[in-house]
Amino acid sequence: MPRLEKRDTHAPVTAEPKGIVDPRGTGCRIRLGRYLPSEALAPFVEHYWIVEWNLEGHAPEVQRVLPYPNANLVFDHGQTAIFGVVRGVFDRKLEGAGHVLGVRFRVGGLRPFLDEPMSALTDGTRPARPLLQCDERHAEALVLDAGSDEAMVSAAESLLSGALPAPDPAVEQLQRVVAHAASAQGPAGVEALAQYAGVGVRALQRLFQEYVGVSPKWMLRRYRLQEAAWRLARGEPVGLAQLAADLGYFDQAHLTRDFTKLVGVSPGDYQRSQNTSANRR
Repeated sequence: MPRLEKRDTHAPVTAEPKGIVDPRGTGCRIRLGRYLPSEALAPFVEHYWIVEWNLEGHAPEVQRVLPYPNANLVFDHGQTAIFGVVRGVFDRKLEGAGHVLGVRFRVGGLRPFLDEPMSALTDGTRPARPLLQCDERHAEALVLDAGSDEAMVSAAESLLSGALPAPDPAVEQLQRVVAHAASAQGPAGVEALAQYAGVGVRALQRLFQEYVGVSPKWMLRRYRLQEAAWRLARGEPVGLAQLAADLGYFDQAHLTRDFTKLVGVSPGDYQRSQNTSANRR
C-alpha cells in the first residue's frame, strides 16, 4: 500500500513522537502530523495532531497508544469530545479511510477552561461544547471538512479562541515539573520531584489531582515506560538490564513486570516484534 502523502503546513512539531506502540508498522499505514499552536493558544495547547489513514481494501487495524499525562480535545465524526488522561493504553480501531484532529493540551492546560478538577475527567470524556461555544456536529464540519492540515488547525484554533481563560500560573509551574520528570536525568521518585518543585509531597499530589488528573507517581512511571518502548522500537541493540538501570528501575524484572502489564507483551518480545516490522518494510 503506498504511503499517504504529507501535506504542506507551517509550524510542524519536529521531535520524534513517543507513545505509539507499533511505530514501525504504523508509519507505513497511517500519517501522523503535529503542529504548534499560535502564540495566543500556547499557554494552554501543546500541539495539534492529525491522524489520517486509508485502509480501503485492507482489514481494520487497531492503533494502540501509551497516552501522556495530557488531556485532549478530539474532533472525530460523531465522536467529538474532551478526553481526560487515560491511565491504561488507548486503542482506536481504524477502518476504511478517514482522519481526525486532536488538540493536545499542555499538562494542566485544560484546567483553566473547566469548573471541575481534572481528576473528574480521568479515564473519561466530557462534551466539547463548553470549549467550542457551538454544537459538536457543527464544529466537526468546520474542522474536518476544512481541507488541508493548515486549514483544519486554523479552524480548531478559531473555535478555541472564542472564550480563552486567563493564563494560570499553576500551569507554568507544572511545565517545569513535567519537563524535569521527562528528562533523561529526571527524578527517580515523587520525593525528589517534590523537592525540585519546591513543595511538599502532599502539596504536589494535590496540584496533580487538580490540574492533571493523575498522581506524580503515575506520571513518572508512564514516562519511563514510554522511553522504554521508544528505545526498544528503534532497531538498535538495547540490553534490558542496562535499560532498566538507565530508567531507574530496581532491576530488569521490575521493568519487565511494568512493561508487560501495560503493553501486553514483554520487553524482549516487543523488541523482536519491532525488528520484524522493520525487516518487512
